[in-house]
Amino acid sequence: MNQYIADSAKIGKDTKIGCNCVILDDVQIGGECLIGHNVIIHEGSFIGDGVRIDDNTIIGKKPLSSPRSIFKVDPNLKPARIGNQCQIGANVVIYVQAKIGNNCLIADLATIRENVIIGELNIIGRNVTIENYVTIGDRCKFETNCYITAYSEIEDYCFVAPAVATSNDNYMGRDKERYKHFKGVTIKKGGRIGVNATILPGITIHEDGMVAGGSVLTRDVPSEEIWLGNPAKSSKKVPDKQLLKNNLDKPEKEKE
Repeated sequence: MNQYIADSAKIGKDTKIGCNCVILDDVQIGGECLIGHNVIIHEGSFIGDGVRIDDNTIIGKKPLSSPRSIFKVDPNLKPARIGNQCQIGANVVIYVQAKIGNNCLIADLATIRENVIIGELNIIGRNVTIENYVTIGDRCKFETNCYITAYSEIEDYCFVAPAVATSNDNYMGRDKERYKHFKGVTIKKGGRIGVNATILPGITIHEDGMVAGGSVLTRDVPSEEIWLGNPAKSSKKVPDKQLLKNNLDKPEKEKE
């Protein structure tokens, strides 16, 4: 089998590695992992136990930087870290200094940029892009082709539907004033965004706020309100039966 595994790499018990894989210096891979064909794992990356990584995926890629880039790449970025029991699809790219918690699913063709922190039990759908300097809590769902812009903050139990677009530059690449104002979106706990919605820079969707499909959001959404339209406006309250507090599993003692 054609493989390159550095002498300093540590491979856990019962881990299986496919053909044409490249595992570089100081990589750590836990036990009972399944690494597909043509996978590249860069220096120092950490992979937890029971992780599946499918064909042609790259872990720990270093970012590129154009001479025109506003922000320059930190030469001291730390290796990528993947938690236990994660499933990572084919042709996924996870950059250096990305940290992914336990039990996450990252589907085919997704991209996770550097300086991203993702909590536990998240679903990152097919061809989703999570740009740099993004933090994501636990139990969120990002569906096919959605785009999360840099400098965004997303709390627990959030839902982002297919083809949602977010942005962080109100100046559209012109005027040096923009350097002072870069800000992505903030989605508070339980926030939801419908299919093909557009969220403008710096907007906050507060707890249990909802943006309807196809909307263009130019203002903050208060807690437990539904906003829709172009530009989006308040429509009505989120129905009680859809509120997050009424949809979380209760502890066994409370059920009794």
